[in-house]
Amino acid sequence: MTFKERGEGQPEAIRAWFYPGHQWGEEFVYPKARALELAKIVNEPVLATPVELPAPVETLATAPIIAVKPTGEEVAVSEVVEAPPATEVAAAEPAPAPAATLPQTASPLSLVALIGLLSLGAWFGLSALSKRVV
Repeated sequence: MTFKERGEGQPEAIRAWFYPGHQWGEEFVYPKARALELAKIVNEPVLATPVELPAPVETLATAPIIAVKPTGEEVAVSEVVEAPPATEVAAAEPAPAPAATLPQTASPLSLVALIGLLSLGAWFGLSALSKRVV
């Protein structure tokens, strides 16, 4: 996670989130009016979209993304979007390869107990049946 600097007594602001070992991440995009407000507060460009919320997911998925400066002018998105720190990408371990077979984690003890209970039930049933027949 990448945090932005905040004033004393204010909560930490998350700027971007990169999953360890990945070259891509998640950043926050705001409606243009809110992005302009935030840009004025932090005095830095903020990602925005011209689509006003609430909007359908399909509209948001295809909406263009822009960056807004505190002055209100639009700038290139590449000035705002952060790349993950190189040390995090290099230090991340590759995911282990999936195992061909699953390890045996359970014992047959529960199956043996179930067979024992069924045998006892059958014995009681046959015993009761034999007393009625005789």
